[in-house]
Amino acid sequence: MTAPFTLEVTATPSPDDIAVLGDGLGAYNAADVGPSGREGIAVLLRQQDTVTGGIAGFTAWGWLYVQWLFVPEPLRGQGVAARLLASAENEAMERGCHGAWIDTFNPTALRAYQKQGFVVFGALDDFPKGRTRWFLQKRLVG
Repeated sequence: MTAPFTLEVTATPSPDDIAVLGDGLGAYNAADVGPSGREGIAVLLRQQDTVTGGIAGFTAWGWLYVQWLFVPEPLRGQGVAARLLASAENEAMERGCHGAWIDTFNPTALRAYQKQGFVVFGALDDFPKGRTRWFLQKRLVG
């Protein structure tokens, strides 16, 4: 018989509570499809020894996920995002990755990613309201 349970909705779960979810899902997925090999990745943009932008994400199951990509305003339009992506993609390929994915609701970022070879594979309208959130992927070849 299943033990009784309650549900708690919170905006501030503890790190330990979140770890239970991550560990449980990780163990389930590893048993289902094999270990993810998840490893963080960052490409940091430094100006005078201060991080002013870059990429943060992770690699897992042969894919690079770019969670965050930020280029400071004065450096936009100069190919910096392309260089950041290329650095992350090169590292991902060294880790054995065959693909990369990223999402955005910024039309300018969408065009920049498409220029780098990413193609849209999905979209959510009104995420946020009045915008579309695009999901893009790219095959990596070494």
